[in-house]
Amino acid sequence: MDDIRRQRTLVILKPDSIQRALVGEIIRRFERVGLKLTALKMVVADADMVEQHYLAEPTWREQVGKKILENKGGESDGKTAEELGDAVLQQLKRFMTAGPIIVMILEGAGAVPLVRKLVGSTEPLSSDVGTIRGDFVLDSYQLADGSGRAIRNAIHASGTPEEAEREIAIWFTSDEIVSYQTVYEHILYDVNFDNDLD
Repeated sequence: MDDIRRQRTLVILKPDSIQRALVGEIIRRFERVGLKLTALKMVVADADMVEQHYLAEPTWREQVGKKILENKGGESDGKTAEELGDAVLQQLKRFMTAGPIIVMILEGAGAVPLVRKLVGSTEPLSSDVGTIRGDFVLDSYQLADGSGRAIRNAIHASGTPEEAEREIAIWFTSDEIVSYQTVYEHILYDVNFDNDLD
């Protein structure tokens, strides 16, 4: 999409969001800033879908493994970055298939970076107050690693516009995505901001 006002991003509300009844609050935050929903569905993902989602970026395993090595000061217990990343993928498969998830597409000006800003850091413990993860989640890498599980951070948000388009194609068919106008788009995007005062 060339028009920055129509940038799309994929958001997944993970099983912990559903179990904690955070869905309405999270969607409200996106809508309040001016983003609009163009697709939304609840699904029970299987392990293959989860793997397809995370491996849409071919270097995902290695990137995740490198981050783990950085966080652990280079100590890997003899495992390569790719092996460490694969262990995270297996944990994510267990977590993301543990219950229903909500998958949605949000659209608006700079949707990808805006949603990432609203969501906060991947690790909730280091997310700023005011972000979704900072306000609603207390999990940390230390807690997750100590339990041998995926971090429970409530939400996934695409990292780049290119990643968003790849992820959208995994979860939605083109006929599931709705194109429509909202009243507030006039206020957000109208060049002259013509008002109704006479």
